[in-house]
Amino acid sequence: MISKQKIIDRFTSYVTVDTESDPESNTTPSTKKQWNLANALVEELKEIGMEDVSIDENAYIMATLPSNIDREVPVIGFISHFDTSPDFTGANVKPQIIEKYDGNDILLNKEQNIVLSPKEFEDLLMYKGQTLITTDGTTLLGADDKAGIAEIISAMEYLIDHPEIKHGKIRVGFTPDEEIGRGAHKFDVKKFGADWAYTMDGSQVGELEYENFNAAGAVVKVQGKIVHPGYAKGKMINSMYLATEFLNSLPRLETPEHTEGREGFFHLNSIEGTVDSTKLQYIIRDHDKTHFEARKEVMRKLADELNSQYEKELFTVDIKDQYYNMREKIEPVMHIVDIAEEAMKMAGIKPLIKPIRGGTDGSQLSYMGLPCPNIFAGGHNFHGRYEYVPVESMQKAIEVIVNIAKLTAKKEV
Repeated sequence: MISKQKIIDRFTSYVTVDTESDPESNTTPSTKKQWNLANALVEELKEIGMEDVSIDENAYIMATLPSNIDREVPVIGFISHFDTSPDFTGANVKPQIIEKYDGNDILLNKEQNIVLSPKEFEDLLMYKGQTLITTDGTTLLGADDKAGIAEIISAMEYLIDHPEIKHGKIRVGFTPDEEIGRGAHKFDVKKFGADWAYTMDGSQVGELEYENFNAAGAVVKVQGKIVHPGYAKGKMINSMYLATEFLNSLPRLETPEHTEGREGFFHLNSIEGTVDSTKLQYIIRDHDKTHFEARKEVMRKLADELNSQYEKELFTVDIKDQYYNMREKIEPVMHIVDIAEEAMKMAGIKPLIKPIRGGTDGSQLSYMGLPCPNIFAGGHNFHGRYEYVPVESMQKAIEVIVNIAKLTAKKEV
């Protein structure tokens, strides 16, 4: 398999390029700096011997590894995104290599006393004796999802260098702006031309996911009335006080910090307010479609009740669906999950099949006609200073990709 050092070199070359996306932008990609890595990836794909390498006007990258067998088998794809989350800075990433991790605290940044500790992040203990790549405590790392890109390119390189491994046609795709929910928006499924695909965008070794949240965004606007505070009695309406009535009326235990597994939630993302007007931004999440619709209705009815109470239309709620649970599209083709599961077992990995408490390009792609489960990429603690990835996990992901190619080559069209 690809050497550990080559994986480290490839991955660190990606994460040191700032590709943070911007939800306030209306361009694709949302930031010009994403082009820097995108163009470099195009050249790398050509260098390792991939064919039909293309990048479109929106920075969507596609490439082909041609079949090396003389019969028709399904065309499969592997997809990852190259942007990083705007939740935490991805500029000036300085990856640190921790050889033979001993299970103790890792001092990420001596100057700022930033420590990555198994006392807070117990998953670290699964990787004792392995090689970890961490941040220096001042940025995120970018394993989400540059680990996935490194794994896909490394697996393609391995298959090219080992033509004795039989496989059908394989398509790879790299996308911008996944972190702001737009990664699949301009993905050309017809051009990609795969029967199904896998996003390499999960976390710990063994993760295999074909369920995700149904998701919506909600904007609650509260209208107040500004009057000089010295003469405000009976006249002023402070929108910020009214806004607290709304947020306190939602179920307090149905929030991210109190839920797990398939439990849904209301999540207050931000508050912007003055006396005259306040805006609450929420995300609504639930794996169950009926519960998802009920959550949206709870917010609408709450606004109606408060408006009735004040006998004025002070509350408005605007809800927009973002993506849906891909399970509905995957269950009719469960053999694609079975293949991934078998590929993991071949690599000595125990599959961890569980729902994603989030979204993935695979969800939108599945509804666009490209069934697309999600496979682990190996990273932990995404979107923050404590992000890390074990190199051995990346090696296992590469092995899984190769195994999927082998298994699919045995299938008839």
